[in-house]
Amino acid sequence: MNGSRLELSRLSEEQRILNRSKRGWVWNQMFVLEEFSGPEPILVGRLHTDLDPGSKKIKYILSGDGAGTIFQINDITGDIHAIKRLDREEKAEYTLTAQAVDWETNKPLEPPSEFIIKVQDINDNAPEFLNGPYHATVPEMSILGTSVTNVTATDADDPVYGNSAKLVYSILEGQPYFSIEPETAIIKTALPNMDREAKEEYLVVIQAKDMGGHSGGLSGTTTLTVTLTDVNDNPPKFAQSLYHFSVPEDVVLGTAIGRVKANDQDIGENAQSSYDIIDGDGTALFEVTSDAQAQDGVIRLRKPLDFETKKSYTLKVEAANVHTDPRFSSRGPFKDTATVKIVVEDADEPPVFSSPTYLLEVHENAALNSVIGQVTARDPDITSSPIRFSIDRHTDLERQFNINADDGKITLATPLDRELSVWHNITIIATEIRNHSQISRVPVAIKVLDVNDNAPEFASEYEAFLCENGKPGQVIQTVSAMDKDDPKNGHYFLYSLLPEMVNNPNFTIKKNEVIVVLFVTLRRHKNEPLIIKDDEDVRENIIRYDDEGGGEEDTEAFDIATLQNPDGINGFLPRKDIKPDLQFMPRQGLAPVPNGVDVDEFINVRLHEADNDPTAPPYDSIQIYGYEGRGSVAGSLSSLESTTSDSDQNFDYLSDWGPRFKRLGELYSVGESDKET
Repeated sequence: MNGSRLELSRLSEEQRILNRSKRGWVWNQMFVLEEFSGPEPILVGRLHTDLDPGSKKIKYILSGDGAGTIFQINDITGDIHAIKRLDREEKAEYTLTAQAVDWETNKPLEPPSEFIIKVQDINDNAPEFLNGPYHATVPEMSILGTSVTNVTATDADDPVYGNSAKLVYSILEGQPYFSIEPETAIIKTALPNMDREAKEEYLVVIQAKDMGGHSGGLSGTTTLTVTLTDVNDNPPKFAQSLYHFSVPEDVVLGTAIGRVKANDQDIGENAQSSYDIIDGDGTALFEVTSDAQAQDGVIRLRKPLDFETKKSYTLKVEAANVHTDPRFSSRGPFKDTATVKIVVEDADEPPVFSSPTYLLEVHENAALNSVIGQVTARDPDITSSPIRFSIDRHTDLERQFNINADDGKITLATPLDRELSVWHNITIIATEIRNHSQISRVPVAIKVLDVNDNAPEFASEYEAFLCENGKPGQVIQTVSAMDKDDPKNGHYFLYSLLPEMVNNPNFTIKKNEVIVVLFVTLRRHKNEPLIIKDDEDVRENIIRYDDEGGGEEDTEAFDIATLQNPDGINGFLPRKDIKPDLQFMPRQGLAPVPNGVDVDEFINVRLHEADNDPTAPPYDSIQIYGYEGRGSVAGSLSSLESTTSDSDQNFDYLSDWGPRFKRLGELYSVGESDKET
């Protein structure tokens, strides 16, 4: 095949020949216009080999993309035709294979070779906005040239070949408010200070045109909706400069009296306002709160009203923006004021007592029907209805008191006895005669004062015993008296024998100033515990008076340590000054003390059993009365350890107790001085 060649030519195109040194093919790319739709198939090109002498013994074969369906070859002439309309945007090029064979034998005369048919672009696609329509926002009052958004269109044509895909943007609708960059499609504000309150939304129509925007180019459009967002550029403004409200004088505290509203052309938080009372004669009685939901101010009552005292009030209310923008501060203060007039309406009020409580005093021997006190009340209304008084009998079940229905004077209905009841608490009711539903109540405390209407009584019945060898001056009985009355200076009793005993020479009665001498004795001793010290052991005296046993050698006796220290019996001190109610329980026999056993432990066991035996008599009463406890305020009553002499005492304090005690202190002091002398 050396020296042979295959030529590929294309009609209406300048031939480009590729020389091959070892083959007979001459190749050239083929081009075909897209979207061609003539009545006949379009000739794309022609294949030819120099081996063909024109004897028609060579046949051309075509294979590859679209062979036989899109492209068809004349096997004799080698002409290639496009039998279908092509679309570059669907497929931009086709790769095919050409081969020359012997017509009769179909044997290849040359090896097959590939070539390309490219679909040549034409401007058959308009630009498209794939993401439209668009929405964007920009703050109102923005400066000129503020960027709003940008849009993008696409063109399916070949961006390399020609200007079929070169786009230029423009605004068809939306001037003079907005502008667009022709190449970047950035939309900007074209006017400064656009006011949302004047117009909030703008519709902009944007066009994208190919062929660089020249005539004949294709175009596509989209819409952009621009919304102006709010800024706080408007102050609040009251709908009216004067508001009128009326309120009954008996309205409950906290009740809403009325609402005031300041309108703001802004929206959202830019329209929020706070309300305050800045002036007026009712600033202490009224308050205004802000209702965030309704954006208005609610006027409420803070303190009670009184129609008879003041019938109207004037308030100055201010509404001010909560959020302000310093960029617009030059537009003036973002606040407004309004006047509020409040008229107080008269209401039928219940009677009012002259005092919230009353305290009355009456002697227990007061006469029946005597006046013990008076309550007064009035109707605070202008009409001033008469008042009728009564006693709430639920507070005076025994009906001990009455009240005059007209003047409120309280009288005694039944006798009083201070010793039975010192206080009486009743409730007085005041009712308007013209309107029985208007009532008031007031508590009245009545204190019953004491009079000496009770004779003294002995504290108990006394029975005295005297040995036949009693000595003269020996005290055989001390008696005391009591009185139900309660004199201011305390009781003072005179004691005497019965008339039939006055002339008896064997007995006399002596006044002992009561309890004062005992109290003086208490003050004369130090506050020390009654615990026997080692160097002052008085066990002999205790054994002599309280035990007839063998003294220290008696192992059955109590341990002296137990008598000295109450803690030795774990703090358990049984009552031995009262008769036990329990029945006698047989005790188990006690075994004799074995040799070598701890005597102290044995004594403690015996002591514990004796203390828990309710039938045991008080053999040793010093366990009960000999110890007063540690830290006693009164101190010790015993004189065993008393080292303070009577001369250490000052009895001047008795003069503060009254004349009789003062005299007693003087006598006692003189007696002590004489003793020392």
